[in-house]
Amino acid sequence: MIHTVYCFFLVKKIMIRILSYIGLLIGLSLLALLISWQGFSEIFSLLFKSGFSLLFLPIVWMPSLIVAVISWYQLFPKKNVPPFKELFLALWIGRAINTILPVATIGGEIAKARLLILWGKPAINVSASVLVDKTVQALALIPWAIIGISLLIYLAIDNELAILLMLGTLILGLGIVGFIFFQRTGIFSFFATIIGKFNTTDSWEKITLKASDVDKSVNEIYDNKKQFIASIIWRTLGLILQTSEVWLACYLLGHPIGLIEAIMLKSLTSIITDLAFIIPNGYGVQEGGYLVLGVLVGLTAEFSLALSLATRVRELIIDIPGLLYWQHIEVKYFRKKK
Repeated sequence: MIHTVYCFFLVKKIMIRILSYIGLLIGLSLLALLISWQGFSEIFSLLFKSGFSLLFLPIVWMPSLIVAVISWYQLFPKKNVPPFKELFLALWIGRAINTILPVATIGGEIAKARLLILWGKPAINVSASVLVDKTVQALALIPWAIIGISLLIYLAIDNELAILLMLGTLILGLGIVGFIFFQRTGIFSFFATIIGKFNTTDSWEKITLKASDVDKSVNEIYDNKKQFIASIIWRTLGLILQTSEVWLACYLLGHPIGLIEAIMLKSLTSIITDLAFIIPNGYGVQEGGYLVLGVLVGLTAEFSLALSLATRVRELIIDIPGLLYWQHIEVKYFRKKK
C-alpha cells in the first residue's frame, strides 16, 4: 500500500513536469508565431537600433529585487532572520530558476529553502517563510492588478477588457484565500499524516513532528499581521518599481510613453503572464499581452513585441548568471560532502 501512495506523489510530480514542458512548447511556439507574424526583421531592427543602451534595463530593474528581499525578510522571526546577503542570493537564484527553467514557478522556491538550510539556517523557519512568501507574491498581484485595471478604466481605453481582467483577479483572489486556508489548517501535517498511515517507522514519526512544527511556524507568521501586511506592501512596491524597466525600454526604443501608460502596461501584462503560470516565463503570453495592451496606448504591433523582448534582456544578464552561480554552490556542496 505504501508503494501506491509514493507512486501517487511521484506521478503527481511527473505530471507537473510534463505540463511544464508542454507549456514551454506552447509558449515558445506562440512566441515564434507572433514574431514571424509581425516580421522578424522589423522587430529586431528596433532592438539593434537601440544597441547597448538596452543594458541599462537590468540596472533600473534591480531595486525591485532588493525590495523583494526586504519583503521576505519580514517573514522570519526576529531572532532567526538570515543575513541580507544570504536572502539576496537565495532570492536571486530562486527567481532565476523560476524564470529560466520549466518548473511551474515552484522549483525556485524549493531552491531558496535548500540554499538557506545549506547555509545553516533553521529548516522549520526557512520552510515556513518560503511557503508564506509564495503566498505574499500572489497576494501582491491583487493590488497590482487593481492599479492596472483602474488606470485602464481611467484612460477609457477598453472597458470590456477591464471587466475580464477584474474577473480574472477575483478568481485569483479566491484561489489565494483557499490556499491560505489550507496552509492555516496544517498543510505539512496533512500530507505527513496521510503518508504516515502507510509508514509506521520511527523515522517517519519524527518527520510528522517536524511537519507539525513547520505548520506552527506558518501560523505564527500569519498571526503577526503587522509583519505579514508589511511583507505584502513591500512586494507590491517591488512590482511598481518594475515599471521603470518598461518606461525606459520605450524611451530607448524611440517611442516614449507616459508614466501612467507604463504602469498600466507593466501591471496588466504581469497579471496576464502570472495567470498563465503553467507556461514557463510566460513565453509568448507576455508578448501577446504587450501586443494587445500596447496597441491600446498607441504602440504599433511590432514595437510592442520589440518592447517585450527588450525587457527580456534582464533574463540574459541577471537570471542566467543566477543559474550558473546556483550550480557553483551545489557543486561546491557536493564536493565538500564527499
